[in-house]
Formats: sequence, structure tokens, C-alpha cells
Amino acid sequence: MKMFFDCSSCLVLVSFLFSSMATQMVCAQEDVRTWTNSSGEFSVEAVFLNSGDGKVQLRRVDNDKVITLEITQLSRKDRSLIRRLMRKPIEKKKPQPPVAEASDPQSSAAWPHWRGPGRDGVSSETGLLKDWADGSPPLLWSAKGMGQGFSSVSVANDRIYTMGKKGGQTQLICASLQDGSLIWSTPAGSGSKPNCTPTVDAVANLVFGLTFDGDLLCVKADTGKEVWRKNFSRDFGGKMMSQWGYSESPLIDGERLICTPGGDQVVMVALDKRTGKKIWSTPMPGSGGAGYATPAISEGGGTRQYITLVGKGLISIKASDGKPLWHYPRIANKTANVPTSIVRDNYVFCSTGYGDGGSALLELKRDGQGVQYREVYYRKSAELQNHHGGMVMLGDHIYMGHGHNKGFPVCFNWKTGQPTWGPLRGPGKNSAAIVAADGGIYFRYQDGTMALIEANSREYKSKGEFRIATVNGNSWSHPVIVDKKLILRDQDDLHCYDLESK
Repeated sequence: MKMFFDCSSCLVLVSFLFSSMATQMVCAQEDVRTWTNSSGEFSVEAVFLNSGDGKVQLRRVDNDKVITLEITQLSRKDRSLIRRLMRKPIEKKKPQPPVAEASDPQSSAAWPHWRGPGRDGVSSETGLLKDWADGSPPLLWSAKGMGQGFSSVSVANDRIYTMGKKGGQTQLICASLQDGSLIWSTPAGSGSKPNCTPTVDAVANLVFGLTFDGDLLCVKADTGKEVWRKNFSRDFGGKMMSQWGYSESPLIDGERLICTPGGDQVVMVALDKRTGKKIWSTPMPGSGGAGYATPAISEGGGTRQYITLVGKGLISIKASDGKPLWHYPRIANKTANVPTSIVRDNYVFCSTGYGDGGSALLELKRDGQGVQYREVYYRKSAELQNHHGGMVMLGDHIYMGHGHNKGFPVCFNWKTGQPTWGPLRGPGKNSAAIVAADGGIYFRYQDGTMALIEANSREYKSKGEFRIATVNGNSWSHPVIVDKKLILRDQDDLHCYDLESK
């Protein structure tokens, strides 16, 4: 019988979080036993540690590593044993620190991928300036050499990662967080200017980038040395919904790299992040091609799933095997479906631009072995929509720029879709890319205006604005807040502002 939970398996070390919302956790049992997966093909000798939230945590005997997996992945006999263990009285033990996930880029990176550590556009930084009444925050440094493109940046281990077209080729680029100086640059492929923000796995020492034409590149984070590459069109029959090229940022989920080629036979694919080998792929004829969004991870309806926008709307793919779970077509527009969805508990909020877009909240519920959605509400494009600047959720409210190519600030209750203030005209023009940090919402407008708005769900309060140091055409790259710094990519230029409250 094969050993399971090896390094190429989908079952990886994870950080096991404890909170008041978690279900009862069962303390460690020191008996070693053989645990078997549901197919009976794989097994491992391990000690049961605890269980909760539909997961079980085991410690392998052969290497003493802790592994976490869905209870449903175990054999019926093992699931019955866990239920018996959960009914036993909880032993009093000295609290143990959570197990760190060796493959989790958040464990040693500050802004490791698109939309930050939580993939939600919210920074955990504190001690930041509360207003810009005195003008622009101090500009710490500016640097050139990033190439052309709308890619934002990722930050890990005092390094900045981005993508840009230079010398006729798209490059995956690494620069210093201290001064923006270039550290390395690796050719990724040809094609137009890139849109992808690189994804960093700092512990595995890997960086992933995607070109306009669908060249997927994995390199060493420290040196830029190529590890492996794929092409969405040649390898997976991929296609885009429209002409602006691949834009998603690859999603790391444990040992897997999740991507959306958009082909009829491979709308989504899971790859081994270390080798590029295919783990599973999802056929979906009539998907309409890939959208411009990055997948979000949801546990809605009790099932781990990847949710993203494609040409024909919002889709959900089961994380364990790549099977389609549900498809919501109403949210789709026919031009470009862009924003990354917001997931919370059993809910998904999604929004798209253009005249036929709009916004919707879906509730997810288990349906046998699958998941189904219920439309809680749908708002037409004139009522509520986001173009491509993204949304952030704080408490029970979502903040975003409303309107196609408008970026009008709005705050609304996520459960009802009803604004508590706005939409109203902000200090800048056209679309607005936003992030949140330390009680503030940061709007970067297409015209080069950077604005700070108080994260206040009751009323709109502007806290100042400034003109970005350069404006090289459309100012679309999403802002990043890390290490008390505001980092703004502007085509070949990179700017770093000091946000620390003195």
C-alpha cells in the first residue's frame, strides 16, 4: 500500500488556527495507528492530534511532521474513530503554538501575492498616517527599470517582485524593498505588456508569473533561475474571453498552483507548484474563455473550492479533484470580467463592470456531495458595480469604486447591497484601485490621484489626496501597503512612500 501525504500530494503542512468560532477541538491522543484514505490506496502511520472545522490534524511517525486534511478524505473506519474521539472529554494540556505551514507564503512574506496576505486587499499594518492634510506622505525613493505593464507588486523577505516588458520581452523582475534597485530579471515570454502580479512562496523559495500570452513561469525567488514553465494555449488549449490577455495571478494552495487557462477542456488546472506537473484539470465547454480575475478560496457549503470569473460568469471548482460545483452566469458581462470575488463564511460577493455587469451576493449550501448557490440579491450595473479596481470588506461593509470607468467611492452593507453612503464623486477621475489599512481606504485613481478615505461606514470622510510622482498613462496598477510603506508601480517607475505616523 502506498504512503500518502508525500511532498507531491495535495495534503500539506498547514497552519491550524484556533478561534472562538472554531468547533470543539480534541486534544492529542498518543496512540500510533495506520490512517487510510477513502479509496484505500494510500496510508500513513501517524498520531492523532486534534480535529475541528471538518479537518483532522495528524503527526507522521516517520518524519514527525504535522499534516492536516479534510476528514472526508479519510476511510469510513477512520472517520468513525474521529467521531468517537470527539465525544471524549477534552484533556487539559499546556497550550501549544499553532503548527506553521512550511509551504505557506504568508509565514515569511509581507505581501506575497495579489491582494495581500489574506487575498482581500486588506493590510495588517498599523501606526499609519491618519490624514494627508499636509500633502503627500514623504517619498522615500523612486526607481526605474520595471518595464512596461500594469502588474502590481508582491513583497517578500525585503524584496519586491513584479513583471514588465523590456527589450521586446516580458520579464519577471526582483528589486530591493530598501531602494528599488534591481536584483535580477528573468525572461518570461513574448507578447504585449503584462498584467499579472507575481505570486511568491517564500518558504519554498519560488516565484510564479504569467505573461499576456499565457506563458506561466516558475523561478527561484533568490536568484531568478528558471525552475519550470508552461504555456496556457499550447499545454492546455487555453483561451481568453477577450483581447487584453491573461491577467490572473497564480493561486498557491498548499503544494498546488491553481490557474485558469480558460479552455473548453481545461478551464482550470491544478499543478504541482514545484514541478509544474498536472494534478487535475477541469473541462467546461462553453465557459467563454478565461476572465481577468484571480481565483478565491472558499469553504462555503462545507467544501473547499476555487471561485473565479470566466467569460460566462462566476464558476466554482472543487479543490480536491477539480470537478465543477456551480456556475452563476448572471454576473457576467460580454467584454471583461475582472474583479476578484470576496468570500466570507458561506457567502460570495461578486461584481463586474461595463453596461451589462452588476453585483451579486450568493449564499452557498451543501447539496449531497456538491454545493449549490442561492442568489441573495443582484444589483444592476447602474446601481452597484466595480470595473477593475477591486473591493475591500471591513466588518459588515464593502468599500469600492462604483461605476464603469468611474471609481465613485461607495460603502454598502454586504448582506443587503444597500449603500450606507455614496456613490459619490471622489477627488480623482475614472477607475480606482483600492486597498485598506489601519482605518483607511486608499484609492488610486486612473488619472494619477492617490486619495485616503476614512473607513467609516456611516459617512464619507476624505482624509486628503496627492498626485503620484509620475503618471505614465493610465494609473491602474493596484497599490500595496507593507512595512508602513505605500508602494506604487507606474509602468517603468516604482515609488515608495512613507506612511508611518511620526
